[in-house]
Amino acid sequence: MIQFNCNGSLSTTKKWTIKNCTSICSFRIQLNAKISTTLNELYIPSRTLDYGIYELTLTVTMIESLNLKSSSSAYVRITATGITANLVQLGTSMITRGSQQDLQLDPGAYSIDPDQHSFDASKWKYEYYCRIYGLYNFPNFQGILLPIENSKTDPYNPSCLSNQSGLIFGNLTASPNSSLTVLGGSLQSNQIYQFMVYMENRKNSSIQATGYVLVTVDDTHPQLVVIGCVISILCVPNLEYQFVNPTTQVALFAICVGNCINLQNIKWNIYQGSDNSSSNYTQWTLFNNTVLYENIWFFGKNTSNFTATNQLFLNNPQVNLWRFEVVYTFLNETSTSALNFIINQPPYNGSCSINPMNGTTTTLFTILCPGWYDEDGIKDYSLYAWTTDVSQKLMIAYSSVSYFQVRLPSGDNQTSLLNIVISIRDLLDCVVEVNMSSVHVIVDSAGINDLMASLQSSPNALTNNPIVQLLSSGNQNTVGQILTAISQQFNQLNSENIDQAISSGIPAATILVSSLGSSSLQGNSTSFNESALIEYNKILNTQANLRDYLMTFTTDLLITTSNSIKLQSSSLAQITQSTNQLTRAALSIASSRCYQLSLALSSMATQIPYEDAQIAANQLIQCASNVLTAVNGPLQERTSTLDLDYSRANAVPTDYDTDLESPWSNTNLFGGGDEASVEQNRNIYYQKQLANEINAQVTSIISLITSSLNIHLNIGQNSIINTSQTYMSLETISTQSLSDRIVKQIGNAQFHIPSDLNLITNDNSSISLRSKMDVLASFGSFSNTNLSRSVSLSIIDQNGNEISFKANENNSIKLIIPRDPNLVIPSISLPISVHFEIHSLNTNLAYLFIYKFDQTPLLNSSINIIDGWTMFCPINLSDDDIYRYFIDNKQTPGHQSLVFGMRELNSTEMNNYCLNNSSVNTSLPITDQPFNFTSNYELRIYTSGCYYLDENNNWKSDGLIVGSLTNHYETECLSTHLTTFAGGFIVLPEPINWSYVFANADFLKNKTIYLTVICMSIAYIILMIFGRFKDKKDIEKLGVTPLPDNGKSDQYYYQIIVFTGQRANSGTQSKVHFILSSDNDETRVRTFSDSHRKIFQRGGIDSFIMSVPKSLGLLNYIRIWHDNSGEGSSASWFLKYIIVRDLQTMEKFYFIAQRWFSVEQGDGLIERILPIAGEMEKQNFSYVLSKKAYFSVSDGHLWFSIFSRPPSNKFTRVQRCTCCFVLLSASMLLNIMYYDLSAEAKSSNNTESNSLSIGPLYIAPEQIGIGIMVELLSLVPSIFIVQFFRRIRPRQQISPLRQALEKIRPLPQTNVKDKTIIKNKKKQFTFPWWCLFIAYTLSFMIIAVSMFFIIVKGIIFGDLKTQKWLTSVLTGFFSSIILTQPIKILGLAVFFTLFCRNPNDDKEAKEYIDETNFELDGDEDYLHSTDFSLISHTSKRINRLNENEVAFLREQRLKEIQMWSIIREFIIYAIFLILLCIISFSNRTQNSFYQTDHLQKYFLNTRQTDCDYTQILTIDDYWNWLNNSFVENLRAQQWYNDDQPINLNGYINDKTNRMIGWATMRQLRSKSQLCSDQRIISTCINDYSLFNEEKDSFQPGWILNQTSIEEEDYSSSILKAFQYQSSKELDTYVYVGDHGTYGGDGYVYEFRGRLSDIKSNLSLLHQLQWIDANTRAVIIQLTLYNPNVALFTSVTFLLEFLSASGVYPSARFEPLNFYVFTSLTQLICTIIYICFIIYFLIIETKLLIKLKLKYFYEFWSIIQIGIISCSITSIIIYIWRFKEYNRLNSLFQHTNGYTYVNLQMIVYVDDVLTSLLGFCCFFGTITFIKFIRFNKSLRIFVQTLKYVTKELISFSFMFSIVFMAFLSLFYLLFTSSIESCSSLLATAQMLFEITLMSFDATDFTGADPFLGPFCFSIFIIIVVFICLSMFISILNDGFHHVEETPIEDQQILSYMLKKFLNWTHLRRPNVEEIYEIQDSRMHSQYVDPIENFPDKIDQLLEAIDRIYIDQKKELLRLKRAGV
Repeated sequence: MIQFNCNGSLSTTKKWTIKNCTSICSFRIQLNAKISTTLNELYIPSRTLDYGIYELTLTVTMIESLNLKSSSSAYVRITATGITANLVQLGTSMITRGSQQDLQLDPGAYSIDPDQHSFDASKWKYEYYCRIYGLYNFPNFQGILLPIENSKTDPYNPSCLSNQSGLIFGNLTASPNSSLTVLGGSLQSNQIYQFMVYMENRKNSSIQATGYVLVTVDDTHPQLVVIGCVISILCVPNLEYQFVNPTTQVALFAICVGNCINLQNIKWNIYQGSDNSSSNYTQWTLFNNTVLYENIWFFGKNTSNFTATNQLFLNNPQVNLWRFEVVYTFLNETSTSALNFIINQPPYNGSCSINPMNGTTTTLFTILCPGWYDEDGIKDYSLYAWTTDVSQKLMIAYSSVSYFQVRLPSGDNQTSLLNIVISIRDLLDCVVEVNMSSVHVIVDSAGINDLMASLQSSPNALTNNPIVQLLSSGNQNTVGQILTAISQQFNQLNSENIDQAISSGIPAATILVSSLGSSSLQGNSTSFNESALIEYNKILNTQANLRDYLMTFTTDLLITTSNSIKLQSSSLAQITQSTNQLTRAALSIASSRCYQLSLALSSMATQIPYEDAQIAANQLIQCASNVLTAVNGPLQERTSTLDLDYSRANAVPTDYDTDLESPWSNTNLFGGGDEASVEQNRNIYYQKQLANEINAQVTSIISLITSSLNIHLNIGQNSIINTSQTYMSLETISTQSLSDRIVKQIGNAQFHIPSDLNLITNDNSSISLRSKMDVLASFGSFSNTNLSRSVSLSIIDQNGNEISFKANENNSIKLIIPRDPNLVIPSISLPISVHFEIHSLNTNLAYLFIYKFDQTPLLNSSINIIDGWTMFCPINLSDDDIYRYFIDNKQTPGHQSLVFGMRELNSTEMNNYCLNNSSVNTSLPITDQPFNFTSNYELRIYTSGCYYLDENNNWKSDGLIVGSLTNHYETECLSTHLTTFAGGFIVLPEPINWSYVFANADFLKNKTIYLTVICMSIAYIILMIFGRFKDKKDIEKLGVTPLPDNGKSDQYYYQIIVFTGQRANSGTQSKVHFILSSDNDETRVRTFSDSHRKIFQRGGIDSFIMSVPKSLGLLNYIRIWHDNSGEGSSASWFLKYIIVRDLQTMEKFYFIAQRWFSVEQGDGLIERILPIAGEMEKQNFSYVLSKKAYFSVSDGHLWFSIFSRPPSNKFTRVQRCTCCFVLLSASMLLNIMYYDLSAEAKSSNNTESNSLSIGPLYIAPEQIGIGIMVELLSLVPSIFIVQFFRRIRPRQQISPLRQALEKIRPLPQTNVKDKTIIKNKKKQFTFPWWCLFIAYTLSFMIIAVSMFFIIVKGIIFGDLKTQKWLTSVLTGFFSSIILTQPIKILGLAVFFTLFCRNPNDDKEAKEYIDETNFELDGDEDYLHSTDFSLISHTSKRINRLNENEVAFLREQRLKEIQMWSIIREFIIYAIFLILLCIISFSNRTQNSFYQTDHLQKYFLNTRQTDCDYTQILTIDDYWNWLNNSFVENLRAQQWYNDDQPINLNGYINDKTNRMIGWATMRQLRSKSQLCSDQRIISTCINDYSLFNEEKDSFQPGWILNQTSIEEEDYSSSILKAFQYQSSKELDTYVYVGDHGTYGGDGYVYEFRGRLSDIKSNLSLLHQLQWIDANTRAVIIQLTLYNPNVALFTSVTFLLEFLSASGVYPSARFEPLNFYVFTSLTQLICTIIYICFIIYFLIIETKLLIKLKLKYFYEFWSIIQIGIISCSITSIIIYIWRFKEYNRLNSLFQHTNGYTYVNLQMIVYVDDVLTSLLGFCCFFGTITFIKFIRFNKSLRIFVQTLKYVTKELISFSFMFSIVFMAFLSLFYLLFTSSIESCSSLLATAQMLFEITLMSFDATDFTGADPFLGPFCFSIFIIIVVFICLSMFISILNDGFHHVEETPIEDQQILSYMLKKFLNWTHLRRPNVEEIYEIQDSRMHSQYVDPIENFPDKIDQLLEAIDRIYIDQKKELLRLKRAGV
């Protein structure tokens, strides 16, 4: 024992060394690396050291002071182990052979040497002896045994052989006589012979061995059957017998050697033996109780494997000799073999004592066990202890000496008594137990408290703590005792802490996972106590920290023997018992340690007794279950998250690296969000990660333990491990017994295996059933299994492999899964079953129960819409008076809701359906009458589910059905497969969780929904104010106006209704006059006028009353005109039609115009004659459609009508606005209610056969149904409210026409009869005026209720989901208003126009047309209105323009229009160019230069000459730059103050730019080819091209088809770097370099992983010559993002290798402003810009149609085409970029930037976009030349170019020939000497520079002293002096020609100038200009051209004729009157 008594002694290193001292101690032995030599203990496995003497030295060195060390040595002698001499296989004691069969005895092959892996027969000498057993002894001569081949005879003991020649010895030279064959016929039948072999070592005669076998000889030909022990080490030979320990079972197996067909039966017999000393013979007696104790003491009696338990020996202590005989019965013979055993006696004659009898857990108790003796030697002493339950005894210590000291755990809580037993074991594992007196042991609280205090306050002082010093000793016994004692105490304290917390109101299920078989822990009825939870967590974390610290001392313990496994496993089971106190570090250590112990147990399972294996397995299973429960507890929300775990998860790792994929800082793994959520999710991530590892480890542990126990179990045997944390049953059975088997576990948990189970296995002999139950289900993809136990059942074959099977779906495996009694009921999302429990307060009543999925069930005599039904009758009541009904989980998938109904049966129905048991009535009791419940009842609804754990550790429900036996406490599952199962339990939630709503109604949490409601309310108020204002304006437009020129004596009245068009500028301010003509008469010139309001406005309807002296009769036409007195466009007028109604006869006359009255529009006429319209004209399609379309849109479209309502309509704008918001709020409410259901319907039907798939769209019936339901439910209230408002009568219903007539003359009152007639004429039902208040009240109620529930659902949705919902709602809303409804309205208008025309339907004017008979008889007295003065006749002169005046006005108006057109065009193009510049220049930012400049300096590293990228000349230079510059800059390093770069993962070392993904280095290679000239070198490598590119994959080092290289020698990155990948796989594209164009494929190395790994990989690639002679290009690509300036940068480094030698580096830094819209201004400008492009496209399309091919001859047409094409392409690219941005944005949000993105294609497209925008700006700027086309200089410039075009074309041909000649000359002469002539393109560029006189001529002098200056001079003379002079001469000639040609003056320019000057009053017109204007007007008015003279004469003659006819008529009338 080495011990340092100083504070730093714990910080030491240990080292074991071994020297071979057989001859001299100088040679140090190197042990296998698997043997640990740095621990306190040294364990050397057998067969490691050779025979000899060895020195074992332990050296301990202090870490803090390496000079302080100490050593201690011990010497060990390794001797040979005795061999086992076996004459036949397995050392069988007795075999049967036929007399005519050869008997082969082969000890050289069947003997066993424990020191060697195989027996070496050549090292031994062999002597064989034989005797006739039972009759004689071995033959001897003078006391010396005679070998079998000796010819001497013993008269008393005859020889076995009748013929000495019947022996054949093995003839191997190396090992003679190692085998013996006794030929057939040499032995007599019916005799038993005993053969013995004596073996002596050739080198050491003192090493000897003897083997025996009995041979029974009969007359048949039996097969050889051999018997062996399953645990061979337990069957130790002892002369003729095998030793057997009475405390362990005997497991045997038999093998038939040879042709063993026709086997009929196998039977084992047990014999008791007694010695016959006189004849050296054993008498065997059959054991008769074999049948009685079958499957109790004996197992496998009729199989080849047989087991006898230790109860056989313990219950028959008087028997020392046992024989186990196996009998193989064949068809014609019987073979018998046997194995004889002798009882190994346990140690005896000893005693044990313990001192002292009282102490604490730190007291050192002395154990003394003197006097024990055993012939085989004492192996060890083991101490076990327990308190009250002996089954819970634990191993405390073991020792190889009889004197040892221990520290004991505390005793019983009440008495402090601890029971102790000591087990003494001999070398053959025979055990005797000694019960000791109980001792009193109490907890050393002071020591534990001191340890806890030291751990919390000063961890550095822990080395002084005595407990820690003991733990640091590394001694298994000491560490195990301390850990067990402290763990038991902490387990007790933890239980008390939990009980205290539960009593304080903390739910038990949130802090505790109940043990198996426990009951529910009922907490205090008091409310939740926050302080109690804080105190609980404080104690919890304190104890967890200490437990975490203690666990570290288990890692350095050696696993040596079975005792070591038992001791360590018991300690681990204790320390992991409190599963809520295990940190992840502790769990990882415990799980790994349990796995190591299980692996060790499995490796020695064939060398230890079954009892030891079972003890160890019990503890290991408990340990595995504890760690599994502990790791899943926080994930299942069953235990608290420990502070130590949380802090460790979020602590910066000591080896922190800014690797993009580093798990610690990869927020993508933790869901993103704020820092708190990231920290919490990071902790959960690590917990899940560990849970997956532990799940895998526990699975392996269970498999190892299963194999360890299965070795010892025979058919019918089972091994049960039953602890508080786990239950496992392992049973070996025959395959036939599996049918219809029930496997039970703790409580009611069980598996019921069906009878028709189909096992998929080839071995049908025996299988093992492993049934396991854990306290908590493992965490999976969802969390509703936290309430369930976990049960599993596995079927295992004899090789330890799990057997798959298939069960019939109709006869599934039934499972019952208990739940935790302290369960917390969560929600569940997988398929579930629904359970109904109904408790009627009157148990004599019966009920009918019906249900329907997703809709209301209907059941009566005519309708039967249900999915299921049942009847609850009193006879079916359960013991608890509850009716139960169950819908399994096969029916519920695919449904969103379940609606059920229940009614009480009346007495008649009860008699027919419940009481009449003789006849089974399967029909439904249907009634149409309502029936009230006569008694109250209670209803409970709950759901349940069954789930299994798949290979990905996710819970699923496929193939599982919930059984009908499910209740509140357990779930019955029916399954078709076996795995780990768990049950689920959910209580259906309320539709709205009001407590959640009120608890989360904060404005900041739900900004979206609150702002939505607020904005809607504000919009409603604004629209209401606007509507009210416009309603008042509409009232002013109403009414009927009497014409001001009506005569006072006129008593005949006409109503004239004028309809003005809707086109632009349709209204007029000019005065309109008309003449109405009929067959008999016509009116004078009448004027439309109204002094109170504007008339003839756009889209207006104006009604007038015209009075005439008498009836005009049947009207023919109307002449109508205006005086063009309006200003500008207000002078024109578009008239639709006129209705003239005779108010006396109510006859209507239609005059249809549909024409312009305008000097500039159409034909330029302002006066027209409109004939009366006939029926054909009134049914004209365009006329009817114009009426219906306008009225439908302005009145039928609810939203549009707010702004365009017909003024005459009674449905006001305010009312329409209210209806709109009723419809909007109702549709939003229904949409938000069905939002989730629609999404679920979509997701659940993505793979359903009944869903329609169109591309990415899935249309399911559920979605269609939801859509229809939403539309219908929102449409019904809106239609009702709209119709309600429309049908409300006004408060004062007076006709406007009557009001107007009453102003002219009094009208008689309408009597009641007339009113009745009028009412009868009205077909429309209306409501009284006061219903308006009801309508508004209903509307406000609907809006308020909708808004309230929208807010409620928005709070439930959360802000993010609400935003998604709002986006979908607004999209549908605006698309409906802008597209759907207008198209629908116009479509209906077209339909009704085509098929349902009604020419007399005047809905537009219905408010102006009153059908009331006003009784305007001419005989009535005329009562003048005193206040109406417009009746008086006016004599004002009517201004009527003649044709010349109209022509003059037309000319002036067209000039004005042209002027404004030019101004408008100029403004449009100016705005367009401004928008274009905003968009183009916003796509570029000044930061791009700074970003590029910084990155160039940063990466190229030009300041360091040894790492300058631009100066790379060789491959080594490139590798040097990669290692020392590029890679160092690729990752963020430590700050200047050595702080870690936290949260800079993915950033490069400038700590400003973040790398998107990772950098890649891609190589392109060329193939080696034969040289064109092979005389010197045969193989060449040409330049890169797509045709000679290397595309093969290689192994590292560019080795092709080499299989000797093992891939595990290299990392995946290295292997991948030599694998060819296509551009599609790499997402790369063609790259154009300075010296070539390179494809997008190649060999890629990715700069991924830690920085140190990247450096080592680059070094390895350099060694492997990744860049070699075949390399033609190396391209490094990476993408950076600078968040400060929102710039992406694509960085590319290209290294080109030319075949002409040379390395040429280049680099590109391409900044990219990837964000499409960086501001709202840019977005608005882009939208307006798109509108401009559409506008230009329409204009140019019209021009193209008009001009056809001539369009393309215009210069400005080409410019416009350029603008439009470039703009459209730019818009397409913008849209693509926007989609790409959204894709990458969603990708970044999903991965938080932890993904690789290649922006190469985006950079290319961005370059194209930049070019397009540049050309757009160019073309747009050029367009402005068009607006200065009136400038003389510009016109001369344009005309000059037109004039000299042909001459310039001719000159260009000549110049091209001369230039090409010089191009060829300079290229061929100077291509190798001047860089500017290295290529044709570079030469052409140089020649252009010479032409511009910007070239240095000295280069030519240096290239060639003569040819250089000569060629240069010739070029200057010919090209510069001659050709350029000719070019200037051509232009000069054209200029002079154009200058002499006169240019016409542009009148429009002078007109615009005059207008501008007059408008600004900068210049007033002079007298001459005024006279000129007046003369032109007078000339146009009074002077007509001669061509008009005939027309004037015709007019004069017509006037004279008309006067003459009128006089004739007057004379005729007077004549008839007698005057």
